[in-house]
Amino acid sequence: MNFLHAILFAVLQGASELFPVSSLGHAVVVPALLHWGVDQASIGFLPFLVMLHLGTAIGMLIYFHRDWLAMLRGVLGAGYQSENSAERQMVLRLIIATLPAVIVGEIVKKPVAHLFASPLIACVFLVANAGLLLLGERLRRQTVKRSTTLTNLDALIIGLFQCLAFLPGISRSGAAIVGGLRRGVAHEEAAKFSFLMGTPVIFAAAVIEIPKLLHAHELHALFGLSLLAALVAGVVAFASTAFLMRYFRDHDSWALKPFAWYCAIFGAGSFVLLLLGL
Repeated sequence: MNFLHAILFAVLQGASELFPVSSLGHAVVVPALLHWGVDQASIGFLPFLVMLHLGTAIGMLIYFHRDWLAMLRGVLGAGYQSENSAERQMVLRLIIATLPAVIVGEIVKKPVAHLFASPLIACVFLVANAGLLLLGERLRRQTVKRSTTLTNLDALIIGLFQCLAFLPGISRSGAAIVGGLRRGVAHEEAAKFSFLMGTPVIFAAAVIEIPKLLHAHELHALFGLSLLAALVAGVVAFASTAFLMRYFRDHDSWALKPFAWYCAIFGAGSFVLLLLGL
C-alpha cells in the first residue's frame, strides 16, 4: 500500500463510517473498482483499517466531548444528584446497546471473515443496505423520543440492529439509526446515540488489532503510515459528524432516503462493472 492509497482510504473511512453507507463496504469495493492492487487479505490490512477506525473514533470523541465528560461526571458523582442519575442511565444504555455487538462479533467473526475480501458480495450488501434504510423510513414510529429518554429495551434493540453491520456493505450507523427510528427516536437523536455507542465498539476493536501492528515484524513499516492515515480519518470524521448532526436535524422527515438511493445505485453499478471486469 502506498502513501496515496493510505490517505484515500483514510478520507473514505472518515466519511463513510459516519454516513450511513458502510465504511467497510466502500473499503472493499472502491479499491477493486479503481484497481489499486491492495491485498485486502494480507495480514496488515485489517489492523490498518482498525487504525483508521481508531482515528474516526477519536474524531467522534472530540465532537461529543461534552456528552462524554457529562457521563464521566455522572459516574463519578461530581454533578447534581438528578444529573448524575440521568448520566448514569445514559452510560447504562450505551453499555446495553454495545453488548450485542461484542457477543455477536465473537460468534460470527470467523464465519464472515471471508466476506470482507469479496467486492461482489460487498456490492450485494450495499444494495441490501439501501433496502434497510428505506424500510427504516417507512416503518419508523411517529412518537418522538430523545436519546436521554430511551429505555433499556430501546437500547438493546438498537444494539441488535447494529449487529447487521458485521456484513460488509451494511452500515453500522445506518442500522443503528434505523433501530432508533423503529423505537420512535428522531433522526438527529438516533444518529447521536449511534455515534456515541459506536465509539466504545471501535476502541475495543483497536485494542485487539493494533498490537498486531506493533509486534509483527512485517507490519512495523506500516505502522507510521497507519498513524498518519488515522489522523486524517479523525479530521474527516469530525467534519462529517458536524455536518450530519445538522443534516439530520433539518431533514427529519426523509433524511435516510438520499443515502439509500446512493447505496442502491453505487452497489448495483459497481456489481455490474466488477462482474464485467471493467
